[in-house]
Amino acid sequence: MAVVVVGGGPAGRALARECAALGVRTTVVDPDPGRPWRATYGAWSDELPAGTPVGLVASRARVVAVREHRLARAYSVLDNERLWRLPEEVEVVAGRVVERTGSGVRLADGRVLTGEVVRATGAVGGRAAQTAVGVVVPAASARPFVGPDEALIMDWRKPPAATTADPTFLYAIPVSADEVLLEETSLARRPGLPLPELRLRLHARLAAHGVPVPEGEERVRIPLDARPGPGAFGAAAGFIHPATGYSVAVSLRRAPVVARALAEGRPVVRSPRERAVHALRMRGLTALLAMGPDEVPEFFDEFFGLSDLHQRAYLGGHDDLGGTVRAMVGLFGLASWRMRARMVLPVH
Repeated sequence: MAVVVVGGGPAGRALARECAALGVRTTVVDPDPGRPWRATYGAWSDELPAGTPVGLVASRARVVAVREHRLARAYSVLDNERLWRLPEEVEVVAGRVVERTGSGVRLADGRVLTGEVVRATGAVGGRAAQTAVGVVVPAASARPFVGPDEALIMDWRKPPAATTADPTFLYAIPVSADEVLLEETSLARRPGLPLPELRLRLHARLAAHGVPVPEGEERVRIPLDARPGPGAFGAAAGFIHPATGYSVAVSLRRAPVVARALAEGRPVVRSPRERAVHALRMRGLTALLAMGPDEVPEFFDEFFGLSDLHQRAYLGGHDDLGGTVRAMVGLFGLASWRMRARMVLPVH
C-alpha cells in the first residue's frame, strides 16, 4: 500500500505522519518543502487531539461584540516547527503535480509517483474569503487590547479609521512569552476585503494607543465557499469553518481516521453527517454575508449568549449534526425578529 499526499501544509503533513505510523509507504509532494510556515495557527485547546505540538496556551478567552463575553475555554497557539516535522519514513518530494494518472501523479519535471492520491493543497476557488493583516508587538504594547494569559478572539469595536463600512474585528493572541499577534480581520466578504484596507484599520488602532508599527506583517486569505473536492483532505475537503476560518484542529483530529481508511484500502470520502453539517454551515455563511455592518456584531453577541455546549457544537463539531442543529435553533430563539428574518431569508 502506498499513499501520495499532495500538499505539505499542516493537514497534509498530519495525514502523512498518521499513514506512516500505520506502516503505509507515504510520499508528500510539496512545491517548496523547505519554506517556513509564516501563518500563526491557533485553536481551542479542547479541540486539539492529544500530542498536538503546542507552543503556548492562553488559559482564558474573550469576545467583544455588542457586549463583552468571557469564555471558559483555553486557546492554544501551535508550534509550527514541530507541526512541520515528519518521521524519516515519509519521503518528501519537491515538485508540482501537473497530472493525475491512473496509478498516481505526474510532476512538472516528468517524474511519476504511484500510490493512492490525497489532495491536501488547501481550498481553491470560491469568491467569499476571510482576509486579515497582522503584526507582532511586545506584550507590554498589546496591553490596551489584550491582557496577560488571554486570547482576544474577536473585538468588533470599530477602528479609528476606515474607508468602507465593512465590519472587521481585532484578533489578539500571545505568540511567545513576551510577544502578541494583533490582527485586523474581515471574517467573511465576497470578494475578500482588500489587505490595504485592513492594514489601514490595524495601524489606526495601534496609533490610537501610541503603539509603533513594527516591521513585517502576517497576511491571511482563507477561501470560505470553495467547493470540496473528491479524494481531498483538510481545507481542500471542506474542513474550513465558514464562521471562523479554522480548519487545522479538525484536520489533526481527522488525520488518524482518514489514514486508517487509506491503510485498509477504503476511499477518502466525507460521511453523510459531515456533508450535512457543511451544508448547514454554508447556509450560515450565506446569512452572514447578507448582514449589514452593524448586524454582524449583533449576530455574534447573540451567538456568544448561547450555552457553552451549543457554542462548542457549532464551532467544532464537524460531524455533529444534532449539535449543529440544536445550536442553530438556539441561536434563532435568542435572535431579534429582524435577525431571524436575515437568517431565514438572507438578501444581499
